[in-house]
Amino acid sequence: MTAEEAAGPPGPKVLRLLIFVGAGFLFTIGINKWRELERKSIQQRQEIHQQQEILSSANAATKPIK
Repeated sequence: MTAEEAAGPPGPKVLRLLIFVGAGFLFTIGINKWRELERKSIQQRQEIHQQQEILSSANAATKPIK
């Protein structure tokens, strides 16, 4: 066997490289979407917490002092 026969044609190597790059691209997109969802979730929790604090302070200000 010669080195050319053992290595095979270049087509499958290029295809594997493109698949690898494509998978990396898709994983990067998925990771960015996940981070975006987590960031939005944290922001929503913070907004709810702030609204609850505002409501509790407003209720405290309107209660009569005994």
